[in-house]
Amino acid sequence: MKWLDLPPVWTLAFFTIASVQARFFSLGLSLAHPVTSLLAGLLVGAGVVLILLAAMEFKRHKTTIVPHQAPAQLIQTGVFKRSRNPIYLGDVILFTGLMLWLDAVLSLVLVPALFWVLETRFIIPEEDKLRRTFRADFARYAQKTRRWL
Repeated sequence: MKWLDLPPVWTLAFFTIASVQARFFSLGLSLAHPVTSLLAGLLVGAGVVLILLAAMEFKRHKTTIVPHQAPAQLIQTGVFKRSRNPIYLGDVILFTGLMLWLDAVLSLVLVPALFWVLETRFIIPEEDKLRRTFRADFARYAQKTRRWL
């Protein structure tokens, strides 16, 4: 059951809810416009790129990307210079783009809900683990690098 408690599973669950809402419960609401489509594409692309860049840093530093596992390294390079959680930021950006692409207007409320789930289920416990493992190094890193952006 641990495989169910992973950020991509949560994101997919929220996406599924939004897909159902967009298809069956749109209530005539729409943001359909060429600019919205462009923005959706840019957000999806930015989210994917951010996730891939962060994943490359995990591979380069030979530490786990899997939440709730013990990290071998504190990554402070690449996209981690700008955000302590670029994968989660990428998830939220990607999800927002998908909501626009689906034209799931009512499901846009799921964006802050996903943000909250990622923060409470993953980010806070992970940062607590990093704080205990890397102590002063993490404290310095957290002081100079924002959690999200």
